[in-house]
Amino acid sequence: QNPKTSAIVKQLVADGNAGELQKYFGSRMEFGTAGLRAAMGAGISHMNDLTIIQTTQGFCRYLEKNFSDLKKRGVVIGFDARAHLSSGGSSKRFARLAANTFISQGVPVYLFSDITPTPFVPYTVTHLKLCAGIMVTASHNPKQDNGYKVYWENGAQIISPHDKGISQAIEENQEPWPQAWDDKLIDSSLLLHDPYATVNKDYFKDIQKQCFHRNINKETNLKFVHTSVHGVGHKFVQLAFKAFDLSPPFAVPEQKDPDPEFPTVKYPNPEEGKGVLTLSFALAEKDGAKIILANDPDADRLAVAEKQESGEWKVFSGNELGALLGWWIFTCWKNHNRDTCAIKDVYMLSSTVSSKILRAIALKEGFHFEETLTGFKWMGNRAKQLMDQGKAVLFAFEEAIGYMCCPAVLDKDGVSAAVITAEMASYLATRNLSLSQQLKAVYDEYGFHITKASYFICHDPKVIQQLFDNLRNFDGKNTYPKSCGRFKVSGIRDLTTGYDSSQPDQKAILPTSKSSQMITFTFANGGVATMRTSGTEPKIKYYSELCAPPGNSDVEQLKKELDELVNALEKHFFQPEKNNLQRKTE
Repeated sequence: QNPKTSAIVKQLVADGNAGELQKYFGSRMEFGTAGLRAAMGAGISHMNDLTIIQTTQGFCRYLEKNFSDLKKRGVVIGFDARAHLSSGGSSKRFARLAANTFISQGVPVYLFSDITPTPFVPYTVTHLKLCAGIMVTASHNPKQDNGYKVYWENGAQIISPHDKGISQAIEENQEPWPQAWDDKLIDSSLLLHDPYATVNKDYFKDIQKQCFHRNINKETNLKFVHTSVHGVGHKFVQLAFKAFDLSPPFAVPEQKDPDPEFPTVKYPNPEEGKGVLTLSFALAEKDGAKIILANDPDADRLAVAEKQESGEWKVFSGNELGALLGWWIFTCWKNHNRDTCAIKDVYMLSSTVSSKILRAIALKEGFHFEETLTGFKWMGNRAKQLMDQGKAVLFAFEEAIGYMCCPAVLDKDGVSAAVITAEMASYLATRNLSLSQQLKAVYDEYGFHITKASYFICHDPKVIQQLFDNLRNFDGKNTYPKSCGRFKVSGIRDLTTGYDSSQPDQKAILPTSKSSQMITFTFANGGVATMRTSGTEPKIKYYSELCAPPGNSDVEQLKKELDELVNALEKHFFQPEKNNLQRKTE
């Protein structure tokens, strides 16, 4: 019943454009553990009013089956600032339609009245003890995309088998219920609540438990620049600084207000490096700021850059910032917990494609480190399990600039990560240390961990399948590569098939998934490289790392060795020319 998407389809029918109609209606968007992520537009392969109604009807029925008290507890729904003029879709509209679906079934809905960072949704689920949460966002995807992200009652993103159950329920509830389109009905409903004021107050109170140096924060001369890259983060990072008694960061004026067109950047993704930070560098130079904090548009990720002595800007990788925050959060914990026995209940987590630096710190300091599959859904769920057993999960991170620094949010959170990074930098400044110098000190103490990650773009699923099949049948059927150029392979773990050469029974310990590709190669020189497909983008990604024991300080030699390993990986395993793969470009 949306006049815009309806008109698009009618026009295609009138034009007899079977090819485009096939694209729009050939296959339904797949609901996975990440929920939905697709372009806004007409048809069942896109995000629009109808597909949001259908998805929410399925999700509602699935929750009714799982929670006898759903009508007492309810759900929370948040949204970012995305909008798509040509199809009439927007995050706010989708959120309202989803709220209407639940309310029509007598389920209380806590619908934020304004845009919020993604982490506010998982925070609200646990804080208000709700059954589930929905965040309408496409994070840092291109502007035409939107998404529908789902959290379970434990405050973590859903994992299997919930995705299958919800997907099935969507299939069974495709016809819109009687008042599905009339979202105005919710405005007069007693089942509609607005958690905005409460959550804004309580969230900033809760993250203050991670504030350890209020006096330093009040006095510091260090200046920060913050950009929210046309997303939702500006107001919330300002409030976080206030909660920590830090002077507010300078906001990049052209990027501080939400704008669904993302006019100043090619991709609204701070992970893409310096291109996204051009305006931040200019403002920092003008205002004499040493450190830049950049959130992605839904403020669940954080990139950090620091001005070096040379005048150059260093953008920290996700692994480098993970090393710094891991060191910092553990140091703060240690200074406030004199009881040496308590360390046996302390945990840190990271995903299997992230740097193993936390493992090195844990080994030396005596706390526990665990690695999980890629993605915060795994770390959030594991953290909750550990917390329920009385353990303290201090920190979790993934190399894709995602950090969980505060146990009140069981997902990545770019708001708390930004202010905790600012406090760490302010503290280090009192010791005349920069973030870069402290990073080197961490590596000196725990061993250098050099990482390199990139990706190739490939729009043809058949080529991707063939590439991975080739690796599994490298020297004849069911044989993996024994070497990669001059680098000897010493171990293989394939989390698509469940094979792990290092286990006595050759079965992988981490959960396996046939629906995504992921192979990890361990090399005789201490290198590790993982190749995997992306769940949300047409990419084949790779992650590589060389870990040296403490004392091996020839960083240039380590970097050279890793560069050679990566070149061999690209040449022999990816074969970009043969497979027609497009390289990542700045």
